[in-house]
Amino acid sequence: MDFFTAIKISGSGLSAQRFRLNIISSNLANIQTTRTPQGGPYRRKDVVFEAVPMPASFNGILTDAIRSGLEGVRVEKVVNDPTPFKLVYDPGHPDADKNGYVKMPNVNTVEEMVNLINATRTYEANIAAIDAAKNMALKALEIANR
Repeated sequence: MDFFTAIKISGSGLSAQRFRLNIISSNLANIQTTRTPQGGPYRRKDVVFEAVPMPASFNGILTDAIRSGLEGVRVEKVVNDPTPFKLVYDPGHPDADKNGYVKMPNVNTVEEMVNLINATRTYEANIAAIDAAKNMALKALEIANR
């Protein structure tokens, strides 16, 4: 694998995790939203990733025989979480039904925080991989200049 392929793979991971972080932030920001433009409470969103083949470099034909196809990642789609809404008894709430229950978003703070930590760690791991590839390239240049 060459230097640029390693950077492209990690870069695709950075972009995907940044998008995931934005969705998680949106979920947390709407944890109390009981009325949306679509009607009803906010529904939690989740990101679906897919693997995508990385374009071959100039020596791609030879290395494709050696490696079984390097892949990056991208966001395939954003899906709504189908779990049911939480019912909270609050008869004074403007969105309460005739029995006094309010449908609250299906966002779980603990789950979102775990997802947030996971996305952050994955983002950091991709940065570390880019730094490692960069340092190896610099060392190779230093060796070549001796």
